[in-house]
Parts: sequence; structure tokens; C-alpha cells
Amino acid sequence: MNKLTPFLLSGILLLGATACSEGAKTSADAPNSPAQTTASPPSADTVKETQSDATSDVRKAQANSDIRAREQRNNVTGGDAIRADGDLQSEVRSKLEVNITKGQLTVDAKDGVVTVGGTVPNQQDLAKIEPLAKEIKGVKEVNVTAVVAPATSQ
Repeated sequence: MNKLTPFLLSGILLLGATACSEGAKTSADAPNSPAQTTASPPSADTVKETQSDATSDVRKAQANSDIRAREQRNNVTGGDAIRADGDLQSEVRSKLEVNITKGQLTVDAKDGVVTVGGTVPNQQDLAKIEPLAKEIKGVKEVNVTAVVAPATSQ
């Protein structure tokens, strides 16, 4: 049993690290990676369903509460603590999800550099991405690979 315990623990840690390596997505239909260049526009029905979820009062309250809690935690540390990539990724995703409800975005973070890919319905939403991401403490640079792709009617 003593020989099996370290093996099981290392397996669990490896599984957890692998599960956390995927980029955060603002919707289930968002691309799998910010680097994915083929941006197919979503259907109008998909956009309505995603927007309905993103604009629900429960989801907005949850996202805003999460953002506030993270900001309070960052203020306790002085705001200049080194932030984990997953933490930045999650917080930027939450910020974008609440403010760009019709977008299908993927967020990835590495050493303070955030990359946002996917699609947004218009140029105004595309222009919001960088300023919103930079509001998050610990974000040093934002690379936006997202494109404008209005929803298609079916």
C-alpha cells in the first residue's frame, strides 16, 4: 500500500494538470484554442441560446461576484503578486462573458500575456476585448486573434 500511494497521488496530479491546460471558453461553441484561425460564424439559434445564458440574472450575479472576490483577494496581496495563468484565464473569460454576450471566445494566458480568439458579432465588441482584459490585475499584454463573424440565419 505504501508503494501504491505515491503512484496514485502522482496520477491524480497529472490528470488535474492536464485538465487545467485547456483554454477557458465563453461558450460551449467557442473554438478550442485562441490560435484556431477558421472562424465559422455561429447560427442565429446558437447565438440566442448562448446570449440567453450569458445575460441571465443568475449568471451575471455569479460572474460579477466571482470578479469582485478575485479583485478583493488581489487587493489584499497588493495587486502585484504573480498571478497563476489559470486564474488570469478564468477572470478574463468571466469579464468578457458578462460584457460581450454574443461572442464565442476562447481565452488563454501564459506569464501575464492573454490571447483571446474566436468570433464576435461586430467591430464594437471586437474593440472591447483588449480594454476589458487589461482591467484584470496581472494582465501585461493582450493578443486578440478574434474576428468579426455575424451570426448566420438558418
